[in-house]
This record gives sequence, C-alpha cells and structure tokens, in this order.
Amino acid sequence: MIILETERLFISHLCADDAAFVLELLNEPSFIRYIGDKGVRTLDDARRYIAEGPVKSYEINGFGLNLVRLKAGHAPIGICGVLKRDTLPDPDIGFAFLPSFWNQGYAFESAAAVMTHAREALGLARILAITSPDNQASEKLLGKIGLRFRRLTKLAADADEVKLFTNEPAEV
Repeated sequence: MIILETERLFISHLCADDAAFVLELLNEPSFIRYIGDKGVRTLDDARRYIAEGPVKSYEINGFGLNLVRLKAGHAPIGICGVLKRDTLPDPDIGFAFLPSFWNQGYAFESAAAVMTHAREALGLARILAITSPDNQASEKLLGKIGLRFRRLTKLAADADEVKLFTNEPAEV
C-alpha cells in the first residue's frame, strides 16, 4: 500500500514480499555499524523482522518503517518512517538506504515527506530522532528536515550512548 509519493519515490508499507530486500539492507556493513545488527540472516528472519516490527507497528500505532522504492523501475532502495520506541517519550524518524543510493537526495526526499506526513496526517507535534555519535551524514540530514541535537542519551542502561534530536526546542 503506497502511503506517500514524492517526485522520484514511492513510500509504502513493508510486507513479507519485501523480505529479500530487507535481508540485503539489514546486512549492509553501514547498517550494522550505524543502526545495529538485527540478527536477520535468512529470508525467514527478514519476514519475521517485517511482521514483528513494521507490520505490528502499523497495526498498533498507525505508522512504522516503510519501504522506499524508485518510481523509475520500482527498485527498492531503502526504508524510512516513524517508529514508537518504548524507550523514547515521542515517536522518532528512522531511515536507512543501500549505499549505492547515498548522496543522491533520496534519503532527504523521503525523510522530508515522512516528516510532513507525520505532522499533517498523523498529528504528531514532536518528532525525535537518534543517531550513533559518529553518524555525521544522518545528523546532517536531520538538520535539513528541521531536527536539532539536544543531548546524548542511552536507550537502555547497558546500551551505547546515542545522539538525540528533536523538532522542538523543549527538553526531552
């Protein structure tokens, strides 16, 4: 189901048919470095990740991570959407793209559309984001879509610190 369309992209809900792409994306060295190892090693793992993550989030929250696909050729290139983590007070935007599609404006195009959709269609006033401390490319993109660094935080007591961003000046 296509939920957003931009000049160059279709943004749609993930489904089990997207398992091969999810398997590829989640095992990219850059994904593991900046986002984390989700332990997805097989197509069955990828289907389970989609069902227990994005699909469950669509059902519970009305939003989640979405597939980003090129209009020209329909190739899947990344994921982008809004998540609701138990460890954060408000929803946060997340995105990841195959490295061969970096530096072409696709992440910005999809993230800007998701932010507008989150505010206007979902009614979310405050949107957060997190990055690993060394992920300068994501930090730059977050600035372009109106989010600002607030502080370092941990999502769990035993987790590494992450940078926390918000679209509002209030403390989080």
